Amino acid sequence: MTADFTDFLIPDTAVSVAGLTDYMRLLLEQDEQLRQIWVIGEVSSANNHRSGLFFTLQDPDGQAAIKCVVWNGQLPKLMQRPTVGEQLIVLGSIKLYPARGEYQLSVWQALPAGVGLQALRYQQLRNRLEAEGLLDPQRKRSLPSHPQTIAVVTSPTAAAWGDIQKTLKQRYPGLHVLFAPATVQGEQAPESIVKAIERVEKDGRAEVIILSRGGGAVEELACFNDERVVRAVANCTIPIITGIGHQRDESLVDLVADENVHTPTAAAERVVPALADLYNQHQQRVVSLQQVVQRELETADNQLQGLRERLQRLRLDKQVQQQMQALIWQRQKLVQITSVKLQQATQYLEMLRQKLTTLDPKAVLQRGYAVVRQEDGMTVRNASELAMGQELVIQLGQGEVKVRVTELIKPPRRQGRQDLHG
Repeated sequence: MTADFTDFLIPDTAVSVAGLTDYMRLLLEQDEQLRQIWVIGEVSSANNHRSGLFFTLQDPDGQAAIKCVVWNGQLPKLMQRPTVGEQLIVLGSIKLYPARGEYQLSVWQALPAGVGLQALRYQQLRNRLEAEGLLDPQRKRSLPSHPQTIAVVTSPTAAAWGDIQKTLKQRYPGLHVLFAPATVQGEQAPESIVKAIERVEKDGRAEVIILSRGGGAVEELACFNDERVVRAVANCTIPIITGIGHQRDESLVDLVADENVHTPTAAAERVVPALADLYNQHQQRVVSLQQVVQRELETADNQLQGLRERLQRLRLDKQVQQQMQALIWQRQKLVQITSVKLQQATQYLEMLRQKLTTLDPKAVLQRGYAVVRQEDGMTVRNASELAMGQELVIQLGQGEVKVRVTELIKPPRRQGRQDLHG
């Protein structure tokens, strides 16, 4: 009776502890997901051992924990060394040790949680872009040297838009600016930026695009690492320069753009030359051309004198006359050509001088315009800045007058620029 009961409780299929442990080890270590898994938690304990660093990773509420180990050969490769109290995201594989009947996580890499996760995703996307050749410097295009029409993609309420307008107006008056408003912060920003770029491409007039935003925290600039925005910039048929207000790290948009600078103002300065600089450059070219002409004339005179002396010694009258006639003809041709070029350069220089003259505020006052200032010297640009009875100083072409505000008239609606709205 006892033997029968024993046979019933202990069947032939019973396995040893080692057999069961080995079976569990195979289940854990051969599972595809567990062979390479990311785990997030807080380091609750950490102990150095001669073979490696042993630590425990647990959930913030303490309801679950897992033992981890980083072997000595892997420790120098960690981006973040596990320290008690820190939140980490670790990469490793599950291992089971039969002697203790315990499983633990063999760690290959450890990153700070949160920012570390963002850095990982950033690096993964960057690696894909590099593999596709989108970060290759050879694919970047040169910006046009003298564009007549540019497009700006940024927020209409941001200071960046005002800085860009001011800079463009000062450096290159008469430039045609197309404004494609977009949201540049938050969850809606990536789609908004992509659509703004598409509108500019569809319009077809812009020769270069400024994609811009002022400074901000890392999370506020996250849209410029969004894959949708990065690919829209990389695939745009129009050259793009980014002017995003951050100094620490380049965004992925900066890396795929044809050119990038660190501020909106710098982007505006880069896309157009300063009119005053052009004037100085052309003036220098005129001086250089005059010097070249003078040297050529002196060289020709010296050659002519040398030929005269040579012919006098040889007494070859006929050959002398032929050479003199040829030199006279060449000299006339040189003088004619250089005169035409000098006249063209002088006319262009005069045009630039007249254009600069029209920008002189004093010249504007001489034509009958006036500058209105408050008592503290601040220039009045908008009637909404004034109050009834306020005293003002008006600067004329000759002298100044003081007046008092007796009536405020609402200004008409301005139409100084063209917006591109989706």
